[in-house]
Amino acid sequence: MLRQTADAKLIMELNPMSHISEAYRTLKTNIQFSKWDETLRTIVVTSTLAGEGKTTTICNLAISYAKEGKKVLLIDGDMRKPTIHRIFSINNRIGLSNVLANQYTVSEVIRSSSIDNLNILPSGPIPPNPVELLSSPNLTVMLKDIRESYDMILIDTPPILSVADGLIISSLSDGVVLVVQAGKVKRQLIIKSKEKLEYVKAPILGAVLNNKKSKKIETQYYEYNSNLE
Repeated sequence: MLRQTADAKLIMELNPMSHISEAYRTLKTNIQFSKWDETLRTIVVTSTLAGEGKTTTICNLAISYAKEGKKVLLIDGDMRKPTIHRIFSINNRIGLSNVLANQYTVSEVIRSSSIDNLNILPSGPIPPNPVELLSSPNLTVMLKDIRESYDMILIDTPPILSVADGLIISSLSDGVVLVVQAGKVKRQLIIKSKEKLEYVKAPILGAVLNNKKSKKIETQYYEYNSNLE
């Protein structure tokens, strides 16, 4: 059973043979085939509201790509409530916010992880003006530069309906995956998130239904749907 606790955050590393890890591998495959005629290199994983499991999803998805042999960069784009540095036990003294503020180069703030092929770009210190930093040309330049060095770039963002940060980052990505926790968010709010993403012309790849209980077995799993209507 996948619960949102510290010991389950990196299930792909702790128990790669579990049915939950297999679900993450299936998610990775579905993403790859969702745009079979295009190159998907920069992917955003977000949600409508907080607490839907987007960070757990993106961390395990990053591990899945890394274990496939791809060179992966996982970016914590949530400069308001960053968590990825804690999950991977890395220092968050400098990070994305410093790069966007022209205080450090991206190569100076990227950190290696304990997992082969997986590097982390933490959020860095919480700035007073995340939207202004993200709206600057520096983000576009940074993403263009690091595309040359990585096979996959995965970006975690704040929830779509909370602040504009996620929309800004999503508009610069090759695709967006929306994580939805079963029973938590009303349908009209999910539709509103979809409309906001479409308004900024963010390419929506599909949705992940998180923590949906199966009737056959008492477990929880992820279900991917590329038709977000």
